[in-house]
Amino acid sequence: MALIFLFSCCFFPLLFLALRWALRRPRGLGTDQLPATYVAAKLVSSVQAVMASTAGYIVFSSCQHVLDDQHWLTSAYTQFAVPYFIYDIYAMFLCHWHKYRVKGHEGAGPRSLRTVTGAFLHKELLMVLHHLCMVLVCFPVSVLWRQGKGDFFLGCMLMAELSTPFVCLGKVLILYKRQHTLLHKVNGLLMLVTFFCCRILLFPYMYWAYGRHAGLPLHRVPLALPPTCNLGAALLLAPQLYWFGLICRGAARLFRRARPKDATSAALRNGHGPGGRALD
Repeated sequence: MALIFLFSCCFFPLLFLALRWALRRPRGLGTDQLPATYVAAKLVSSVQAVMASTAGYIVFSSCQHVLDDQHWLTSAYTQFAVPYFIYDIYAMFLCHWHKYRVKGHEGAGPRSLRTVTGAFLHKELLMVLHHLCMVLVCFPVSVLWRQGKGDFFLGCMLMAELSTPFVCLGKVLILYKRQHTLLHKVNGLLMLVTFFCCRILLFPYMYWAYGRHAGLPLHRVPLALPPTCNLGAALLLAPQLYWFGLICRGAARLFRRARPKDATSAALRNGHGPGGRALD
């Protein structure tokens, strides 16, 4: 298993560097490294998400008994995924660094690194804490505290990554100012649905699955579980609800902006101007 961990430590950074080099090569070595760096980081995140959700589905579908059934892929992919979260913090910081330079702050002097780091932590603190929690808390819990039980639930948690490729594509489209394209709207709808199903409904489903195994109705399951399980679920669910709220707010803004244009287009098609005046 140590070989899997070491392989992952090399795999994600090297994949990121290779993708960034491939994306920058057609345009030459320009000073603006943001697009290539940003897109490469999102591609690596999408690759990891596809692998994680695939591994999660294999584990989830293979475990008939929600507590005792085991699958070798559970512990293997857990160790493979840990270096990704460490790498991703660096990738997020690198993207933020290039954004800072694009905005014209590259002449800020030797203190610029401190300034950018402070701004990065202010903006991405929740995501950084989430990644650190996955490494420092969730990894030891899944490897040591579980003692080989609950592979079914860990498979469910891995399937939460199914929404990540849509989140990444949405951010790339925003970077290239394609917010009003049909692709962005369709991707936004898919992101909304997958995020809600795989990151919000996931927790009631796992409670229901345990209740079915234990012969308990859903509303009695939290009382039958140790308080640490309920606390862990609440801490994992809380940021998902926050991010889902941000996604819903962004979707509402997008379609609110699109509605007046649609109304204007309809008026023009009917032979009237925007103010209701007939066109000559």
